Amino acid sequence: MSGACFASSSAKILFALLFQSINPGLISGSLISYGAEMEKEASAMVARRSTSRHDWRRWWWRLLPLACCFVCWVASTAVTVAAAAGVAVTSLPGFDGPLPFSLETGYVEVNESTSVRLFYYFVKSEKDPDVDPLLLWLSGGPGCSSISGLTHEIGPFQFAAKRYYSGGLPEIIYRPETWTKVSNIIFVDSPIGAGFSYAATMEGSKSSDTKTVKQLYIFLRKWLHDHPQFLLSPLYIGGDSYSGIIVPTLALAIDESNDSGDKPILNLMGYVAGNPVTDSQFDEDGKIPCLHGMGLISNELYEHAKETCRGKYSAPGNARCEQSIQAIRNCTKDINMLHVLEPLCEEVWSPRIHNTSATDGMSRLMLESARAADDDIIEFKCRKASYVVLKIWANDKTVRESLGVHKGTVGKWTRCNYDIDYIKDVYSTVEYHLTLMREGYRSLIYSGDHDCGIPFTSTQAWIRFLNLSVVDDWRPWYVAGQVAGFTRSHANNNLIYATVKGAGHTAPEYKPKECLEMFARWISGNTL
Repeated sequence: MSGACFASSSAKILFALLFQSINPGLISGSLISYGAEMEKEASAMVARRSTSRHDWRRWWWRLLPLACCFVCWVASTAVTVAAAAGVAVTSLPGFDGPLPFSLETGYVEVNESTSVRLFYYFVKSEKDPDVDPLLLWLSGGPGCSSISGLTHEIGPFQFAAKRYYSGGLPEIIYRPETWTKVSNIIFVDSPIGAGFSYAATMEGSKSSDTKTVKQLYIFLRKWLHDHPQFLLSPLYIGGDSYSGIIVPTLALAIDESNDSGDKPILNLMGYVAGNPVTDSQFDEDGKIPCLHGMGLISNELYEHAKETCRGKYSAPGNARCEQSIQAIRNCTKDINMLHVLEPLCEEVWSPRIHNTSATDGMSRLMLESARAADDDIIEFKCRKASYVVLKIWANDKTVRESLGVHKGTVGKWTRCNYDIDYIKDVYSTVEYHLTLMREGYRSLIYSGDHDCGIPFTSTQAWIRFLNLSVVDDWRPWYVAGQVAGFTRSHANNNLIYATVKGAGHTAPEYKPKECLEMFARWISGNTL
């Protein structure tokens, strides 16, 4: 059987163990004391968890008047758990004028014994923050900072014109395609060691998939305790790339907690996973079909590999299969697997900044002088060069001060810290998706259709494996009258799968307008 297959009982055991190791004072008891009426209603809701997700929503609306009083009461009650420490950020170095959106940054301590603190950026919805959903957003890696999502994917600002002016800070501007048009978003630097998150002890710096889920669960409860006005907001968990492992695992952990009666009950509605890592076998086995579909390997190479490997490329079972795979690797080694149409570039620093000369064609391709009167202007020829600009900006002293970063906690900031002490102990989330579908949660799964790193062929394969009913078969979806991708709906529209035409890894970085439209339609309950 595929490595994708976890027995349902195994999933239950994993989550039982996961919660046993969380601070008992936080999980077993109430985070905050409920009033008698709220207790009664909450218990009734848990008892009716076998009903549809629509009943879950109706429960919240019926309870809203009482809940509003409860939220006000919580805000005025003495707390038993350390609250999240957030600060309002009204301006940022590199941005001209006050920020046109509401930004808060801060830390939440998720393990007092090992002094683990997760850093976050919280942006309120520009539409109606009191009514709009709350989205917790994670980046991949593991070890990538959530600021990637903030500046390069779904957040409200970006670097201007892909240019860096030597001698000053990179210029940042507002991004109109931000998902905060329709949702409140918490961007969390997770796991520990990513971005500005840190631990004061060596033991605290050790992490894993299961530890990350436990810490994010504690993060959510503490953050909501400090922001009670969002306690009843529809909650969604989202992320891309490697967070495809964390997102459904965390969603299932929240569901388990709600079923157990832990309080406060989190109003989880669903989750979003983009270009998601899901299962090593599915993820790997889809790559060669993707390369063939893109016209990057010949029919002969593909057919020989398919015959000798029998479609299983993740673990070659014979010498002929290994030879076929090696031949394909040799043929495609200089292809950018994150977007097969874009140049393959190394992540290098500008020669101008370091007063060194470019030593190879790849460096010159990545950073070239623009033809402008000011010879200090550098225009980027490769997408990865914008990550260099982010690195310059995030390591600036004034930027760190504006963001409220604790001094001396993080040395050199990197977009993705691949040196973290991390154990990958969740091997597949395929069964978790199935469990969440059975529980009635909504999900949006999407792929950039030019990403052959975590290709659409892999994602479609594990979705087919779930054997869900199809309610709206494969069709195009449109933005501004043009085909933006293709979509299929499963299980009473609970699982929506979509490709984003022309996008890579990850999709919003390449097609921000289309991805905003996709998310906005889905989060509002409309079809794509």
